[in-house]
Amino acid sequence: MNSYHIKSLEAYFSTYRKSVENPEKFWGELAEEHFTWHKKWSQVLEWDFNKPEISWFKDAKLNITENCIDRHLESKGNKTAILFEPNDPKEAAQHISYAQLAEAVNQMSNVLKEQGVQKGDRVCIYLPMIPELAYTVLACARIGAIHSVVFAGFSSTALATRINDCDAKLVVTADGSFRGSKTIDLKGIVDEALDQCPQVHTVLVAERIKSEIAMKDGRDKALAPLLKAASTVCPATIMDAEDPLFILYTSGSTGKPKGMVHTCAGYMVYTAYTFKNIFQYESNDVYWCTADIGWITGHSYIIYGPLANGATTIMFEGVPSYPDYGRFWEIVEKHKVNQFYTAPTAIRALAKEGDQHVEPYDLSSLKVLGTVGEPINEEAWHWYDRIIGKGNSPIVDTWWQTETGGILISPIPYATPTKPTYATLPFIGIQPALMDDNARELEGKQVSGKLCIKFPWPSMARTIWGDHKRYKETYFSAFDNMYFTGDGAIRDAVDYYRITGRVDDVIIVSGHNLGTAPIEDAINEHELVAESAIVGVPHDIKGNALFGYICLKELDTDLDPKSISLSINTLIAEKIGPIAKLDKIVICPGLPKTRSGKIMRRILRKIACGEGKELGDISTLLNPEIVAKIKSIVS
Repeated sequence: MNSYHIKSLEAYFSTYRKSVENPEKFWGELAEEHFTWHKKWSQVLEWDFNKPEISWFKDAKLNITENCIDRHLESKGNKTAILFEPNDPKEAAQHISYAQLAEAVNQMSNVLKEQGVQKGDRVCIYLPMIPELAYTVLACARIGAIHSVVFAGFSSTALATRINDCDAKLVVTADGSFRGSKTIDLKGIVDEALDQCPQVHTVLVAERIKSEIAMKDGRDKALAPLLKAASTVCPATIMDAEDPLFILYTSGSTGKPKGMVHTCAGYMVYTAYTFKNIFQYESNDVYWCTADIGWITGHSYIIYGPLANGATTIMFEGVPSYPDYGRFWEIVEKHKVNQFYTAPTAIRALAKEGDQHVEPYDLSSLKVLGTVGEPINEEAWHWYDRIIGKGNSPIVDTWWQTETGGILISPIPYATPTKPTYATLPFIGIQPALMDDNARELEGKQVSGKLCIKFPWPSMARTIWGDHKRYKETYFSAFDNMYFTGDGAIRDAVDYYRITGRVDDVIIVSGHNLGTAPIEDAINEHELVAESAIVGVPHDIKGNALFGYICLKELDTDLDPKSISLSINTLIAEKIGPIAKLDKIVICPGLPKTRSGKIMRRILRKIACGEGKELGDISTLLNPEIVAKIKSIVS
């Protein structure tokens, strides 16, 4: 079977056709040929979206770490598995081979077992982007414990909520973390969180910043001595295909985070297959995803997908602006990076700082560029293509979610012709549908609607931890027998998909459905604009009016705000039409964002509607201080 690595548009269409005409045959053959199993499945797929219940590779037995580590040892034992690039460029990078990774994961597995962790137990991981984070994730998978990684930037309250929701019995953390020129007291945050988590009896503490920390007798244990004393041999626990692999929390519209549960076999097969094709990974390539393992992108495309393919994957501890805005490009040159995967937020921020930060570096090793987290606007796409890729590296604008486990819509580089702002075609096996407000599927081309998926794919989340009712209501109740993504999309004349943003970011103005993403794209093409966010506010005549928050490239400008607003609305009218012009424009110094870079439009909407006193907890934002500044400007 030659469809594991797709290298042409013809091969894509041929493979896609097989995957939708006979999904069970397609995924069964792919899984059998390219992965290691202890027992084969009795049935490839069993599903019912109305319950909803989904089971892939039923009754199969495996361990994902044998597929990510053990099977590579004979042929790739000396190959770099993880290339750790520290926060400080003066600190040497670490090349961790597959053989070294195997020993470290086995040692961590034995430490967890010594602390009483058993198959099915939940382990909360609150670590910076250091090798111990990868070791701990993989160790949990090796012994059958369920890992729940919490981004090491969330507040103690957010951390406690997640620990309690999944009833984690053990926490792995560090004395602290570096973030650019600053340090963060992770252990202090954990201590504060655990005041609300009486069930946690053990905290393992890795040493990173070498700070003075308080260690609670009987609970807190230094990790390094335990690892040193642990055996480097630990047989993998045999898991059922549908055993939970991890829980990862994602924001819910109600405010309570949703613990998405991903299982072992289907997640492994799909993340490995998407990684191989969407990044066109070849055996000696060096691949770099700049995300944090605290997010799904890091799970799927720093750890599991790359390692299942025997890849070299970079873990970067730092930030793109430290010690200067050339850090990403310095790393690309230093390690001769071939595939580079980052967020549009980072691309816009780096573009704003100017090309002079890119010019000193040799980026000729780059073969594929990727974006993740939100739709990329056209101006940023062209900068990325021209300045970083030099027009030679296709951009894969990937669309997916925490819930989907892997990428669902994306170009395949060197196969799919790219189109700025379009995620293009569904990946193999993915059957999208656009639905109208009357729950009818929109056929044909040049249509826009709510994006659903008609058929299961292997890496989809199986439930919300402890709340299957909420899982059904959130994802399977809006449309019969379909997974509703919560996003809107356009399908164009060549069947390419463009994601228009969350459906709740679609604003109905005078009867017209206006997606915020296309309007923001138009605004962001303005020569003075760095970033923008659009929300809807109630309007007596139109139903809703458009309210725009605008960040300028230069804060100190002599131009009159009224003239800037006028020119922005002129541009919108040219690009989209007069109906999309903004009723109010506020120029502000920044936008509230989550730590993964997403703009918190819910907060901006409340401020615009005069409900700024009812914002709830904003401490988990990347930049909570910006909220007060925006409120003062709007009021």
